[in-house]
Amino acid sequence: MRGLRVLDLTNVLAGPFCCFQLAQLGAEVIKVEVPETGDLARELGAAPELNRRRMGASFLAQNAGKRSITINLKDGKGKEIFRRLAATADAVVENFRPGVMERLGLGYDALARIKPDLVYCAISGFGQDGPLRDNPAYDQIIQGFSGVMSVTGDARSAPLRVGYPVADTMGGITAAFAIAAALLKRERTGKGEFIDVSMLEATLVAMGWAVSNWLIAGVKGEPMGNENVTASPSGTFATGHGPLNIAANKQAQFERLCNVIGRPELIADPRFAHREDRLVNRAALKAEIENGLQRDSARNWAELLNRHDVPAGEVLSVPEVLEHAQVRERGFIKRFDTVTGVDRPVAMVRAGFKLGSGDPAPELPPPPLGADTDAILGSLGYSGDEIAAFRADKTI
Repeated sequence: MRGLRVLDLTNVLAGPFCCFQLAQLGAEVIKVEVPETGDLARELGAAPELNRRRMGASFLAQNAGKRSITINLKDGKGKEIFRRLAATADAVVENFRPGVMERLGLGYDALARIKPDLVYCAISGFGQDGPLRDNPAYDQIIQGFSGVMSVTGDARSAPLRVGYPVADTMGGITAAFAIAAALLKRERTGKGEFIDVSMLEATLVAMGWAVSNWLIAGVKGEPMGNENVTASPSGTFATGHGPLNIAANKQAQFERLCNVIGRPELIADPRFAHREDRLVNRAALKAEIENGLQRDSARNWAELLNRHDVPAGEVLSVPEVLEHAQVRERGFIKRFDTVTGVDRPVAMVRAGFKLGSGDPAPELPPPPLGADTDAILGSLGYSGDEIAAFRADKTI
């Protein structure tokens, strides 16, 4: 995406996460922020001192590779600055409530008159139309409304929120995919596009079998904790030390599992002999398997089972997985030793894929609020005196 300019008007997570993916692929992403306050994520995260500096951990995590300009879009001169900037852009991304950009006179139709081949992506909780279009929506709201919480946890704990903002994340990754597709289409047709991303719909798409089992088979998803609804033995098992995930979904894997843990008699047990039998008797099978697992640790069992082609893995914390050799040796963590406005090195995850031509990664550290305002305005033809006047009038 090198050579493409993206204007990022978004806040907090779904939109910034989307534009972070585009920045890692080489796009020039200009973050357009409200003067003085900027993206709310600048004040969010587990490090209070960084929040006070408007460089919160939540902001640092998904805004590397971007430049920052502050513009008051409610101000007439600010709108004109943004229109001039939009004329140079390939894509605009926003996550305001539906109708906000139109009321500002900066919606898709208005900007397309300035830049007919513009790709414009609007991310919202419920989409640009429908009875809930105007409802405010955060990740928590969408997790509950989408059914995610209804199938998370077990019979005692559900409905339960997923432990990270999955709806925001899916909305952002869906938007990045849609923008990339629209830019490819534009390259072939010369035509721009309006993209309407609903976090609700993006989350429902990601729910996969929980949705398709109802649509196709008429079976309502139920919370099953750490058990796999489609197979047994497949879930989390207690060992002599630590929990272990096992996914022996195939008959051959089940048989190898029984042999490795020293319980070969389970293979011929009529309660467990066939796939459907194991689903019906999953609780009894789990107890038998855990009995065999008690003589060693999760780490050792994972190594042994994988050696015998039985899918298994330890249940790790976030710090543990980030320090694991598998993650470290693939260069998954991007580090900036020096970040303006931050008193420590900053590390973040890069894109979740590698490329033979060069792995995606942000080239610039996360920007302080408005750090690039003067340079960007100068590139648009504004003089030093004009920029000073904009600043005095709080236009920027």
